[in-house]
Amino acid sequence: MNVDILLENLNQTITLQQGRPLNSVETLLLKGIWQQQTYIQTAEEIGYSAGYLTNVVAPELLHKLSDLVGRRVTKKNCRILLEAYASTHIPLMSQLSPETSCAAQPPSEGISPSFPSGAIAASSPFYIERPPTEHQVYAELCKPGALVRIKAPKEMGKTSLILKTLDFFRSQGYLTVYLNLEQIELAICGNLNRFLRSLCASITRQLELDPRLDDYWDEDIGSKVSCSLYLRQHLLEQLQSPLIIAIDELNRIFEYPQVAQDFLPLLRSWYEEGKRIPAWRNLRLIVAHSTEVYVPLQINQSPFNVGLAVQLSGFTPKQVQQLAQRYGLDWEKDTSVQELMAIAGNHPALLHTAIYHLAHRKQTLSELLDTALAPTGIYHHHLQRHWIALQQQPNLARAFYRLLQTQEPISLEAGIAHQLTSMGLIDPGSGRETKIRCELYRQYFQAQPIPAIDSVSSWS
Repeated sequence: MNVDILLENLNQTITLQQGRPLNSVETLLLKGIWQQQTYIQTAEEIGYSAGYLTNVVAPELLHKLSDLVGRRVTKKNCRILLEAYASTHIPLMSQLSPETSCAAQPPSEGISPSFPSGAIAASSPFYIERPPTEHQVYAELCKPGALVRIKAPKEMGKTSLILKTLDFFRSQGYLTVYLNLEQIELAICGNLNRFLRSLCASITRQLELDPRLDDYWDEDIGSKVSCSLYLRQHLLEQLQSPLIIAIDELNRIFEYPQVAQDFLPLLRSWYEEGKRIPAWRNLRLIVAHSTEVYVPLQINQSPFNVGLAVQLSGFTPKQVQQLAQRYGLDWEKDTSVQELMAIAGNHPALLHTAIYHLAHRKQTLSELLDTALAPTGIYHHHLQRHWIALQQQPNLARAFYRLLQTQEPISLEAGIAHQLTSMGLIDPGSGRETKIRCELYRQYFQAQPIPAIDSVSSWS
């Protein structure tokens, strides 16, 4: 049987059943298995490491195929089982034309997706991968004691990437915990002891274990040592699988410098302990933040110069086209992608919102673009939220106004640039050079009454 024909039909069925087709690396690996290549041979041929294919891509691929055929698929029996499956299912599968497949069909009334607000669920067909980001994160977290740092402005997809990653590793038998610091009460964030106890309690409850904090907490040795002993002795030494702890919105703790100056080095110490104590090697950390850390730390205490650094970028035109296709829009033969990105830039949230409305035929693209700035437009609440935030911080608004006056990148004071970048309003260029993120922001804010500039020349 021709593997390309098989793959075409398999992908239609996998998309219907599991929400998305095989990605490019999974496809290449499956072709290698079909040709009876070793993972090393396939890795050399396609330019990936053998360890990554063996430990990350292959388990996920074989898991998907097992779910598809209803039997455990291994490298040895893969071709036999798929050929047997295809012999009984391809007649049915080939009836699925592009018009009736999940990837190409506009959402029906019965399965209409919810409005794209916030993180994209791991199982959603509307999650768009941004290669090689996901593969790099997966490969790093396979390593004992790994630390992954994700930095990006708000609404760029940090949480979606975390959820996708945790979902993948749960399917591999890992234990996972997700902590969002935005959910922790202000009174707790401002007190190191309460903060660390809260984290330990949340981790334990998500693992469905008995929290025994008082058995380990000792005022004489302090809360940092108590917290580390609790994680190591009560959790890591008792668990049979690696544990991934994802800490989202880490920048929340930056607002409490006294707590941050203790907690951030503690994260670094857990990473370092993984190099010498076996129990700590079972801990894999993901930390995500939207701003630069401005808490003073010694270089050997900072968790921001170790592990894998991931800087999430915006969508490429190809990724926008993929998202449109998932919603049933055929943008391959026209200029719709370019027209939309000319106003929304590469901003994932703005692009997703537009495509959602277009797919539901609430507006045409020309109507959407014509009303983008209007109070009735689809971006009104998004723009208004940013404008209110700027009104509350006149220094930010005045600095932002400087950028509105030019098409060229300019330099801003570091603290202000960090805050505007965190909001997603500007795009950092090389060094301290920044520019407005997209034309939508430029047009909208140029029409707003920016606070008067007291001393433009004082900023550099």
